[in-house]
Parts: sequence; C-alpha cells; structure tokens
Amino acid sequence: MGPRLIAMIRKEFLQLLRDWPILFILLWAFSGAIYVAGHAVRIEVSDYPVVVYDLSRSAMSRDLISHIRAPYFKLVRYVESDRELVGTLDSGEASLAIVLPPDFERRSTEGAGRFQVISDGTITQSSIMATSYIAHIAADMNLKLFMDRSNLTVKDLVQLPQVDARQRVAFNPNVENAWFTSLLEMLNITTMVSTLLTAAAMVREKVYGTLEQLMVSPLRSLELFIAKIIPTVVIVLLLSFVALFGIVQGIFHTPIRGSLLLFYSVMIIYVFSVSSLGLLVAIFARNLAQAMMLLFLFLMPMLFLSGAFTPPESMSPWMKYASLISPMRYFMDFGYQVLFKGNGFTYVWHDILGIVVLGSAMFGLSLWGFKNRSAK
Repeated sequence: MGPRLIAMIRKEFLQLLRDWPILFILLWAFSGAIYVAGHAVRIEVSDYPVVVYDLSRSAMSRDLISHIRAPYFKLVRYVESDRELVGTLDSGEASLAIVLPPDFERRSTEGAGRFQVISDGTITQSSIMATSYIAHIAADMNLKLFMDRSNLTVKDLVQLPQVDARQRVAFNPNVENAWFTSLLEMLNITTMVSTLLTAAAMVREKVYGTLEQLMVSPLRSLELFIAKIIPTVVIVLLLSFVALFGIVQGIFHTPIRGSLLLFYSVMIIYVFSVSSLGLLVAIFARNLAQAMMLLFLFLMPMLFLSGAFTPPESMSPWMKYASLISPMRYFMDFGYQVLFKGNGFTYVWHDILGIVVLGSAMFGLSLWGFKNRSAK
C-alpha cells in the first residue's frame, strides 16, 4: 500500500502545481477574498444617507437635525415637498427620511412632540440599526427637555433614582467588524476550497479518461481517495496559515488567543471531512461544470445553517435541527471559540465530535458510492 499511495500522492501534487488557473484561484481565495471581505462587509451603520423634510424650521428642529451627522449618518439633501421626498427615497439617493411637522417645537415644549422617520427596509439590518440610532437621538432630546423644564443640572440628574446598564463587549472591546468578517471569510474559504479541489481532481480523471485506468490498476479505492484528499489537506493548511497571520492578524490585527496546535489538528480532520463531500459529488458529476453546480447545491445551505449570520438558537425549530447535519456549524463555532475566545478542548469537544462523526459518515458514503458506481 505504501509505495502505491506515495506515488499517487506525488502524481496529485504535480498535477495540481501544473494547473495555473487553480493555483491563481487558491492564492486569490486565501488573500484577496479575505482582504476584500474584511474591508467591504460592514455590519454597523456608517455614512447612512439621510434626507430631511423640515416643515418646522425652528430652533428645536435645527437642533435635532444637527445630531444627524457622521460617522453614522450623511445628510444628503433637504427637500421642500412630499414629492421630492418620495423621489429621493425611490431613487436610492437616501435610505432614511426625517419629516418634522410645522408644530414640532410647540408640541415638544408642551410634551407631545413627534416627528416621522421613514426607513428603506430593503436592507433590513441596516434599516433597523439606523432607526435605533434615531430613537437614541430622540431619547437624548427628551432628557434635555426634561432637564430644562425641571431646572435640573447634571449633578441633580445623577442623584435621581435610575438604572444604569454598564456594557462591556468581551473579546472585541472596540467592536471591530473586520475581526469578525475576515476570520469568517477564511473559515468559509477553507470549506469551499476543500470541496472544490477534491471534486475537480476526481472529475479531471473522468474527463481525461484516466479514471478507468486507475480502477484496473493495483490501486485500491481507499488509496485513491486518500491520495486525492491529502494534497488538498496540505495546500489548504499552508494557505490558511498564511491567510491567518498575513491577512487576518497581519492586516486587520485580529487577536489570535487560542491554541494553534488544537486549531490546526482539528482543521486537518475538517478538511478531510469536507473533501469527502467533494469526492461524493464528483462520483455523480460528468464534468467539472456539473460538479460545481452540485457543490453549490450543498455549500449554500451549509453556509446559511452554519450560524455565521444567524445563531442556531434564533432559527426556526426544523432549521435548527437541520443545522446539526452541517459540518460548517461545528467548524465555525470551533474556529471562533479557539482563535477568537482562546477556549480549550473542554469547551469545543462537542464541535470536534460533530466534525468527526459527519466526516466519517461522508467519507464512508463517498467510498461506498464510488465502489457501487465502479461495479456497474
């Protein structure tokens, strides 16, 4: 088994290193894609475009508008009619509109001041955050009006009965969005590249007509599968190491708090597991394009069920249970627990168990499927 396997692994490495398009994709995936994700994907609201329709034109309305400023908001224009307001929102020039009624100042001093906030809900998360910022501005104005009417000073206000929530953000005190998105992209790329590389390697044998030659050779099915997976494991581990310290930590300064030995030991198992999925797809695909389409059929649900964007606890019950068969769910949780939080084996053993169980199942299923297809 040894000499045959070594020769096959050597052949796979040589074939991969001669494939310049694949090498370019790999380099871009573990460098440019992670860099772009860290800079381009933002969760917090920044420079949110706002249009104002001020019918009050009073000192209080100007005071309110003065709080609509950078870095959260960008006042793009004032309008003079409802038609202008609707046109600005419909054209996408602004994503949030503030309408101040003519009696805004009088009603505010009487205790019933209101203004309207119209938010573009096409991007739901940004819309919710922008309106919450406006609500916070309104709350600050309410407090200021209360202090002015009651002739209270800041010192008097501190002495009033109140509840003060002291917030502290653990692991990311400055709420650096790039720390999350760059690491998330690296973990996503690891999954996608692992499946695509092994699928492409197996489909290539079909396209070139060499798979039949391998099947009649002394090489066993198990040896063939291991030879296809090992180059993927080595390449992905090396590139992920470069991406982790060159991009994630080197450029975005994301702190790496946990054990790298633990992370990369489990990563070997994970890459082996998802590579088995790539082989399973390649068994049924007739060409590379078909293999890519079939892989996306699996990869996209796995990504959405991984908990990267929505915690499993917030999903509907059946989706939460479906996420249990997504290896990405365990790998994402494991990656953030170890690298971001610095947790050890005690906290991540269940994620490792999930990766091992699903990986064994996928490898066994792909081996069984290959033997069955070969027998026909």
